[in-house]
Amino acid sequence: MTLSQKKKFKLIILTLIMAVAAVFYIYPVFLMFINSVKPFGEVVSDVIALPSKIEISNYTYVIEKMQYGKLFFNNLMITAIGIAGIIVFASSSAYILNRRRNKYTAIASLLITTPMLIPFQTIMITLLKVMNVIHLSNSRVGLGIQYWGFGIPMAAFIYSNFMSTIPKEIDESAFIDGAGTFRTFRSIIFPLLKSVTFTVIVLDVMWIWNDFLLPLLMVNSSNETKTLVLAAYTFVGQFNTQWHYAMAAMVLAILPSIIIFIFLQKYIVEGVVAGAVKG
Repeated sequence: MTLSQKKKFKLIILTLIMAVAAVFYIYPVFLMFINSVKPFGEVVSDVIALPSKIEISNYTYVIEKMQYGKLFFNNLMITAIGIAGIIVFASSSAYILNRRRNKYTAIASLLITTPMLIPFQTIMITLLKVMNVIHLSNSRVGLGIQYWGFGIPMAAFIYSNFMSTIPKEIDESAFIDGAGTFRTFRSIIFPLLKSVTFTVIVLDVMWIWNDFLLPLLMVNSSNETKTLVLAAYTFVGQFNTQWHYAMAAMVLAILPSIIIFIFLQKYIVEGVVAGAVKG
Protein backbone atom coordinates (compact mmCIF):
# COMPACT_ATOMS: atom_id res chain seq x y z
CA MET A 1 0.00 0.00 0.00
CA THR A 2 1.47 3.33 -1.08
CA LEU A 3 1.68 6.42 1.13
CA SER A 4 -1.20 8.13 -0.70
CA GLN A 5 -3.36 5.02 -0.33
CA LYS A 6 -2.60 4.90 3.39
CA LYS A 7 -3.63 8.56 3.77
CA LYS A 8 -6.82 7.92 1.81
CA PHE A 9 -7.60 4.84 3.94
CA LYS A 10 -7.05 6.81 7.18
CA LEU A 11 -9.30 9.59 5.85
CA ILE A 12 -12.07 7.08 5.11
CA ILE A 13 -11.79 5.56 8.60
CA LEU A 14 -11.85 9.02 10.21
CA THR A 15 -14.88 9.98 8.12
CA LEU A 16 -16.74 6.85 9.20
CA ILE A 17 -15.93 7.49 12.86
CA MET A 18 -17.14 11.08 12.58
CA ALA A 19 -20.31 9.93 10.80
CA VAL A 20 -21.11 7.43 13.57
CA ALA A 21 -20.46 10.10 16.22
CA ALA A 22 -22.72 12.53 14.34
CA VAL A 23 -25.53 9.95 14.26
CA PHE A 24 -25.29 9.48 18.03
CA TYR A 25 -25.60 13.24 18.56
CA ILE A 26 -28.28 13.88 15.94
CA TYR A 27 -30.55 10.90 16.67
CA PRO A 28 -32.02 12.29 19.95
CA VAL A 29 -32.76 15.57 18.16
CA PHE A 30 -34.40 13.62 15.34
CA LEU A 31 -36.60 11.80 17.89
CA MET A 32 -37.59 15.13 19.40
CA PHE A 33 -38.67 16.44 15.99
CA ILE A 34 -40.71 13.39 14.97
CA ASN A 35 -42.41 13.14 18.37
CA SER A 36 -43.34 16.81 18.23
CA VAL A 37 -45.76 16.06 15.37
CA LYS A 38 -47.34 12.91 16.84
CA PRO A 39 -50.58 12.56 18.81
CA PHE A 40 -50.04 11.86 22.51
CA GLY A 41 -51.03 8.20 22.16
CA GLU A 42 -48.40 7.49 19.53
CA VAL A 43 -45.67 9.15 21.60
CA VAL A 44 -46.52 6.97 24.59
CA SER A 45 -46.91 3.73 22.62
CA ASP A 46 -43.77 3.92 20.44
CA VAL A 47 -41.37 6.81 20.80
CA ILE A 48 -39.06 5.79 17.94
CA ALA A 49 -41.72 5.12 15.29
CA LEU A 50 -42.53 7.62 12.57
CA PRO A 51 -45.87 9.43 12.97
CA SER A 52 -48.89 7.94 11.22
CA LYS A 53 -50.06 11.49 10.52
CA ILE A 54 -48.51 14.87 11.17
CA GLU A 55 -50.19 16.87 13.94
CA ILE A 56 -49.47 20.52 13.18
CA SER A 57 -52.01 21.38 15.90
CA ASN A 58 -49.32 20.52 18.48
CA TYR A 59 -47.38 23.59 17.37
CA THR A 60 -50.35 25.92 17.10
CA TYR A 61 -51.48 24.95 20.61
CA VAL A 62 -47.99 25.38 22.08
CA ILE A 63 -47.41 28.75 20.38
CA GLU A 64 -50.64 30.09 21.85
CA LYS A 65 -50.25 28.44 25.27
CA MET A 66 -46.69 29.55 25.93
CA GLN A 67 -47.14 33.02 24.37
CA TYR A 68 -44.29 32.34 21.99
CA GLY A 69 -43.91 35.89 20.67
CA LYS A 70 -43.45 37.39 24.13
CA LEU A 71 -41.02 34.71 25.27
CA PHE A 72 -39.07 34.94 22.00
CA PHE A 73 -38.58 38.65 22.72
CA ASN A 74 -37.43 37.79 26.26
CA ASN A 75 -34.84 35.37 24.89
CA LEU A 76 -33.74 37.87 22.27
CA MET A 77 -33.34 40.66 24.83
CA ILE A 78 -31.44 38.53 27.35
CA THR A 79 -29.15 37.09 24.67
CA ALA A 80 -28.44 40.49 23.08
CA ILE A 81 -27.54 42.06 26.44
CA GLY A 82 -25.35 39.11 27.38
CA ILE A 83 -23.52 38.97 24.04
CA ALA A 84 -22.96 42.75 23.86
CA GLY A 85 -21.39 42.88 27.33
CA ILE A 86 -19.26 39.79 26.77
CA ILE A 87 -17.86 41.09 23.47
CA VAL A 88 -17.11 44.61 24.74
CA PHE A 89 -15.52 43.70 28.07
CA ALA A 90 -13.75 40.52 26.96
CA SER A 91 -12.15 42.04 23.86
CA SER A 92 -11.04 45.26 25.57
CA SER A 93 -9.66 43.49 28.65
CA ALA A 94 -7.84 40.95 26.45
CA TYR A 95 -6.27 43.82 24.51
CA ILE A 96 -4.90 45.51 27.62
CA LEU A 97 -3.73 42.27 29.21
CA ASN A 98 -1.99 41.20 26.01
CA ARG A 99 -0.31 44.52 25.22
CA ARG A 100 0.77 45.55 28.74
CA ARG A 101 2.44 42.51 30.19
CA ASN A 102 3.64 42.93 33.78
CA LYS A 103 3.04 41.29 37.14
CA TYR A 104 -0.20 43.21 37.67
CA THR A 105 -1.73 42.21 34.35
CA ALA A 106 -0.57 38.63 34.98
CA ILE A 107 -2.55 38.62 38.24
CA ALA A 108 -5.54 40.24 36.51
CA SER A 109 -5.41 37.65 33.73
CA LEU A 110 -5.38 34.86 36.31
CA LEU A 111 -8.37 36.37 38.12
CA ILE A 112 -10.32 36.72 34.87
CA THR A 113 -9.73 33.20 33.57
CA THR A 114 -9.93 31.27 36.87
CA PRO A 115 -13.77 31.36 37.04
CA MET A 116 -13.82 28.97 34.07
CA LEU A 117 -12.68 26.27 36.51
CA ILE A 118 -15.43 26.90 39.08
CA PRO A 119 -18.64 24.80 38.64
CA PHE A 120 -21.77 26.95 38.56
CA GLN A 121 -23.54 24.65 41.04
CA THR A 122 -21.07 25.60 43.78
CA ILE A 123 -22.00 29.28 43.67
CA MET A 124 -25.63 29.32 42.48
CA ILE A 125 -27.23 29.71 45.94
CA THR A 126 -24.87 32.52 46.90
CA LEU A 127 -25.41 34.13 43.50
CA LEU A 128 -29.18 34.02 43.92
CA LYS A 129 -28.97 35.72 47.33
CA VAL A 130 -26.63 38.42 46.03
CA MET A 131 -28.81 39.10 42.98
CA ASN A 132 -31.85 39.47 45.25
CA VAL A 133 -29.98 42.01 47.37
CA ILE A 134 -28.88 44.15 44.41
CA HIS A 135 -32.24 43.71 42.61
CA LEU A 136 -30.93 41.90 39.52
CA SER A 137 -33.15 38.84 39.94
CA ASN A 138 -36.58 38.55 38.28
CA SER A 139 -35.32 40.87 35.56
CA ARG A 140 -34.48 40.22 31.92
CA VAL A 141 -31.84 42.96 31.97
CA GLY A 142 -30.43 41.60 35.22
CA LEU A 143 -30.18 38.09 33.78
CA GLY A 144 -28.40 39.40 30.67
CA ILE A 145 -25.88 41.23 32.87
CA GLN A 146 -25.23 38.07 34.89
CA TYR A 147 -24.16 36.28 31.74
CA TRP A 148 -21.30 38.76 31.47
CA GLY A 149 -19.65 37.27 34.52
CA PHE A 150 -19.99 33.70 33.26
CA GLY A 151 -19.13 34.41 29.61
CA ILE A 152 -16.26 36.89 29.87
CA PRO A 153 -13.60 34.44 31.21
CA MET A 154 -13.78 32.08 28.23
CA ALA A 155 -14.23 34.91 25.71
CA ALA A 156 -11.27 36.84 27.15
CA PHE A 157 -9.16 33.69 26.95
CA ILE A 158 -10.07 33.22 23.28
CA TYR A 159 -9.49 36.90 22.45
CA SER A 160 -6.15 36.97 24.29
CA ASN A 161 -4.81 33.99 22.35
CA PHE A 162 -5.88 35.53 19.05
CA MET A 163 -4.53 38.95 20.04
CA SER A 164 -1.03 37.48 20.24
CA THR A 165 -1.13 36.94 16.46
CA ILE A 166 -1.61 40.69 15.77
CA PRO A 167 1.79 42.47 15.50
CA LYS A 168 2.43 45.14 18.12
CA GLU A 169 3.93 47.31 15.39
CA ILE A 170 0.35 48.16 14.37
CA ASP A 171 -0.23 49.74 17.79
CA GLU A 172 3.07 51.61 17.63
CA SER A 173 2.23 53.04 14.22
CA ALA A 174 -1.17 54.19 15.52
CA PHE A 175 0.43 55.86 18.55
CA ILE A 176 2.92 57.67 16.32
CA ASP A 177 -0.02 59.00 14.29
CA GLY A 178 -1.55 60.38 17.50
CA ALA A 179 -4.14 57.72 18.31
CA GLY A 180 -4.69 56.87 21.97
CA THR A 181 -5.24 53.42 23.44
CA PHE A 182 -9.02 53.49 23.09
CA ARG A 183 -8.91 54.89 19.53
CA THR A 184 -6.33 52.30 18.50
CA PHE A 185 -8.39 49.46 19.87
CA ARG A 186 -11.71 50.71 18.50
CA SER A 187 -10.57 51.74 15.01
CA ILE A 188 -7.70 49.36 14.25
CA ILE A 189 -7.48 46.33 16.53
CA PHE A 190 -11.15 45.43 17.00
CA PRO A 191 -11.90 45.24 13.23
CA LEU A 192 -9.05 42.71 12.98
CA LEU A 193 -10.87 40.56 15.54
CA LYS A 194 -13.88 40.00 13.27
CA SER A 195 -13.43 36.25 12.79
CA VAL A 196 -12.83 35.48 16.47
CA THR A 197 -15.68 37.81 17.46
CA PHE A 198 -18.10 35.79 15.33
CA THR A 199 -16.74 32.63 16.95
CA VAL A 200 -17.50 34.01 20.41
CA ILE A 201 -20.95 35.20 19.28
CA VAL A 202 -21.96 31.80 17.89
CA LEU A 203 -20.75 29.87 20.92
CA ASP A 204 -22.35 32.24 23.43
CA VAL A 205 -25.65 32.56 21.55
CA MET A 206 -25.99 28.76 21.60
CA TRP A 207 -25.24 28.78 25.34
CA ILE A 208 -27.37 31.73 26.49
CA TRP A 209 -30.37 31.01 24.27
CA ASN A 210 -30.65 27.38 25.41
CA ASP A 211 -29.58 27.85 29.04
CA PHE A 212 -31.95 26.41 31.61
CA LEU A 213 -30.47 26.52 35.12
CA LEU A 214 -29.64 30.22 35.50
CA PRO A 215 -33.01 31.41 34.11
CA LEU A 216 -34.73 28.84 36.34
CA LEU A 217 -33.11 30.49 39.38
CA MET A 218 -33.48 34.11 38.29
CA VAL A 219 -36.58 34.68 36.12
CA ASN A 220 -38.88 31.71 36.72
CA SER A 221 -41.18 33.48 39.17
CA SER A 222 -43.01 35.54 36.54
CA ASN A 223 -44.51 34.72 33.13
CA GLU A 224 -43.38 38.17 31.98
CA THR A 225 -39.69 37.27 32.33
CA LYS A 226 -39.58 33.55 31.48
CA THR A 227 -37.51 32.18 28.62
CA LEU A 228 -38.57 29.72 25.93
CA VAL A 229 -36.81 26.76 27.55
CA LEU A 230 -38.50 27.45 30.88
CA ALA A 231 -41.88 27.66 29.17
CA ALA A 232 -41.26 24.31 27.46
CA TYR A 233 -40.62 22.77 30.87
CA THR A 234 -44.13 23.72 32.02
CA PHE A 235 -45.53 20.88 29.89
CA VAL A 236 -43.56 18.40 32.02
CA GLY A 237 -45.54 17.60 35.19
CA GLN A 238 -44.85 15.51 38.27
CA PHE A 239 -47.71 13.10 37.60
CA ASN A 240 -48.66 13.80 34.00
CA THR A 241 -46.44 14.96 31.13
CA GLN A 242 -47.89 16.13 27.82
CA TRP A 243 -45.00 14.73 25.80
CA HIS A 244 -46.28 15.78 22.38
CA TYR A 245 -46.60 19.38 23.55
CA ALA A 246 -43.30 19.27 25.44
CA MET A 247 -41.46 18.08 22.33
CA ALA A 248 -43.10 20.75 20.16
CA ALA A 249 -42.21 23.42 22.72
CA MET A 250 -38.58 22.29 22.82
CA VAL A 251 -38.36 22.38 19.02
CA LEU A 252 -39.71 25.94 19.02
CA ALA A 253 -37.30 26.87 21.81
CA ILE A 254 -34.08 25.61 20.21
CA LEU A 255 -34.91 26.20 16.53
CA PRO A 256 -33.72 29.86 16.43
CA SER A 257 -30.32 28.96 17.88
CA ILE A 258 -29.95 26.08 15.41
CA ILE A 259 -30.69 28.44 12.52
CA ILE A 260 -28.14 30.95 13.83
CA PHE A 261 -25.55 28.18 14.14
CA ILE A 262 -26.19 26.93 10.60
CA PHE A 263 -25.69 30.38 9.09
CA LEU A 264 -22.70 31.39 11.24
CA GLN A 265 -20.86 28.11 11.77
CA LYS A 266 -18.34 28.94 9.04
CA TYR A 267 -17.06 31.80 11.19
CA ILE A 268 -16.04 29.34 13.92
CA VAL A 269 -13.77 27.58 11.43
CA GLU A 270 -12.50 30.92 10.09
CA GLY A 271 -11.65 32.08 13.61
CA VAL A 272 -9.70 28.93 14.41
CA VAL A 273 -7.91 28.86 11.03
CA ALA A 274 -7.07 32.58 11.16
CA GLY A 275 -5.38 32.17 14.53
CA ALA A 276 -3.45 29.13 13.34
CA VAL A 277 -2.29 30.76 10.08
CA LYS A 278 -1.28 34.06 11.63
CA GLY A 279 0.50 32.27 14.45
